[in-house]
Amino acid sequence: MLADLIKATITFVMSNYSLSFFVIGLVVSLAAIARSGTFIDRPLVVEKLLAWYVFFSIAIDNFYNFVMHVFFGKMSAAFIGWADSPFQFEVGTASLGFAAVGLLAAFRSYDLRLAAVLGPSIFTLGAAVGHLYQMVTAHDFAPGNAGIIFWTDIFIPVFGFALLWLQHRSVGRDSAAPPVSTRQA
Repeated sequence: MLADLIKATITFVMSNYSLSFFVIGLVVSLAAIARSGTFIDRPLVVEKLLAWYVFFSIAIDNFYNFVMHVFFGKMSAAFIGWADSPFQFEVGTASLGFAAVGLLAAFRSYDLRLAAVLGPSIFTLGAAVGHLYQMVTAHDFAPGNAGIIFWTDIFIPVFGFALLWLQHRSVGRDSAAPPVSTRQA
């Protein structure tokens, strides 16, 4: 009985990895905020949330997606409700690129984080449109098409953009950006 519960939990976490990495990122962010040892203000909270969001929801999530589509493509395609195809490799390598940028950006400048969030967000929002299309036209309600992944393909990018907006609003663009007076009009 306990073994079945553990198996079901692991299956849920691994099958819904976008949600899992998002939640892990939130937990790590809260721990980082609690351990900061400084006055906790909005810029600190936003900074920690955004850094760990980029690390887990962009870098680690996309690396996991790379592994699943490249090395377990047949299983991933079946989970989505599709046939295996060479496209699995292409999706996987795109995810690897997103993961690499996410790893570089997680603890860096606002502009690099913006770039790290933008690419995968466009991809997952587009994937959500594709999932919806498949639900309507092909009646594909497989868990990897119409389950939690559909909702995380929408929610996670929106959350990332909200964090970017809050960081921009709280502390402005990163200090490495040239002053306004030196920028070209």
